Amino acid sequence: MKLLLFALFLVNVACGNSQLGGENTRPPAHTSWDALLRQYVDEKGIVDYPGFISDRVKLEDYLQLLAQNPPDRKTWSQQEQLAYWINAYNAFTIKLIIDHYPVKSIRDIGPSLEIPLVNTVWHLKFFEIGGKPASLDEIEHKILRKEFAEPRIHFAINCASVSCPKLLNRAFTAENLEAQLEEAARDFINDPGRNKLDVQRSEISPIFSWFKEDFTRRGSLVDFLNRYARIGLKSTTKITFSAYDWRLNE
Repeated sequence: MKLLLFALFLVNVACGNSQLGGENTRPPAHTSWDALLRQYVDEKGIVDYPGFISDRVKLEDYLQLLAQNPPDRKTWSQQEQLAYWINAYNAFTIKLIIDHYPVKSIRDIGPSLEIPLVNTVWHLKFFEIGGKPASLDEIEHKILRKEFAEPRIHFAINCASVSCPKLLNRAFTAENLEAQLEEAARDFINDPGRNKLDVQRSEISPIFSWFKEDFTRRGSLVDFLNRYARIGLKSTTKITFSAYDWRLNE
């Protein structure tokens, strides 16, 4: 049964291209989002959701800016598009949480999970991009993963949970994108609370299992980890995956 549900999930992810986008738009400034992150997210990625609620108007103004200026794939650079979609995913996730706050977990929001991984909170179309209904799932799987083939996005987008890569307390920008993605990857992989690395046996985040194909396009999973790990792993290192803590990151 679990294999069937996972297969349905993969089919859902693979079907179709995203229709989200625009024409003759310009990349919006992410300065207001940057200010909100600096104020309400600490260095460890712990989020002050009541603080965001108190500044809801500023957040909504930024989300409206995103909604009205979707990426033009013909004229925006790859860096401008990628920074936009990462910021959009993170900012709309914050909106989702504060709209339902207080909650213990993001998974407590949305439809009943009669079909796990198919009809989840991430499939809720609770916002619009360029006048079209959109979901977090579409941004992650049909845009970020499908259009960019950039595995480091998994360390940049945040699902409002303890085991997620931390929410960076700065907005992603086209100018700083490479450095920010490198920092996010290095920070997550070497975080002992999320990945316990050892030459003999390493227990790592299930993110590396869920999205293994993204991390192994140019080599093995160990090869990818060794790009950032302070402890060098070997091909013989036994890899296991930890449980995921879905409690809210507050």
